[in-house]
Amino acid sequence: MREVAPGDLIFSFVDTRIPAIGIAQSYCWESPKPSEFGTAGQNWEDVGWRAKVTFVRLQNQIRPKEHIELLRPLLPERYSPLQPSGNGLQSVYLTEVPQLLAEALLDLIGQEANPIRLAAKHVQPVPGDDIEVWETQLESRVIVDTSIPETERLALVRARAGQGIFRDRVAQLEKGCRITGVDNPTHLVASHCKPWRDARNEERLDGENGLLLTPSIDHLFDRGFIGFENNGRLIISPVAHKTSLRRMGIRVDEPVNVGSFSSGQKSYLEYHRDAILLQAVRK
Repeated sequence: MREVAPGDLIFSFVDTRIPAIGIAQSYCWESPKPSEFGTAGQNWEDVGWRAKVTFVRLQNQIRPKEHIELLRPLLPERYSPLQPSGNGLQSVYLTEVPQLLAEALLDLIGQEANPIRLAAKHVQPVPGDDIEVWETQLESRVIVDTSIPETERLALVRARAGQGIFRDRVAQLEKGCRITGVDNPTHLVASHCKPWRDARNEERLDGENGLLLTPSIDHLFDRGFIGFENNGRLIISPVAHKTSLRRMGIRVDEPVNVGSFSSGQKSYLEYHRDAILLQAVRK
C-alpha cells in the first residue's frame, strides 16, 4: 500500500476474473479498519492503509487462467498476483504487477482499457485522508479518561498539536529545523517521529520522539514523503513529488545529511521508516 501513487492502475481480481480496473487518485494514508468491514478481516491489524481509487467496470472481464501460457513467463518470482497454474493467491491483498504483465493484461482486455490508460496519465492527486477525524476521536478518549491525571490529559492533548510539555522537551534536544535551518521558534512545529495517533501516552510526551520542523517539512514528514536514516541521511520517498519538495526547500538532487540523532530518536525514526515512510522498502 505504501507504494501506491496517483495514476497507478489497479487490477481488481474477483472469482478468477478481472471485473474492473481502478485508477489511484491519492497516495495512501494511515487509517483504522472501517467499521463497515464487520467481522471481515479479523486477522488484520486495527490500523492499516487507505487510498482513494476510482474503479471502472469492464465489459470484457478476462479470466487470466485461460491465458496463463502467455502470462506465466511474465509472473514475478516473489509476491506474484497469480500462481503458475493461473489461480489467484488468497494470501495476496495488493501486490505490484510488473510492467510487461500489466501490458499483457491490458492487451487481453482490449480497446476498453485504452481510455482508462489515458485517464491514468492525467490524474491530479487529491488529498484523501481522514487522519484529522481519527486523531480527534482518539483525543476525545484521552479527554474523558479519568484514569489519567487531569494535568497529564491536558499535556497529551497539547502534544497532539506539538505544544506544551512535549514541545519543551523536544526543544531541549533540537534547536531548529534540520532541513531548512529555520531556528525561530515562532515558525517551528514539534513533530512526532512515531505519530501521536500511533503512540502510547508516554511516547506522546517523550522529547526524543520529536523533531522541530517548519510546517511544510512537518507535513512531508508526518505523511511519509520524507524520512531519516539513523546516520542523519535524508530519505526522499520514491512517490514524493520532487518539484513540490524543491519548492519547500528540500535539495532532492544531492545527498543530504542533517546530523546525528540520539539513541532514543533513532528508535522512533526506525518506527517512522518501517510504518510511515511511503514506499520505504521495495522488495
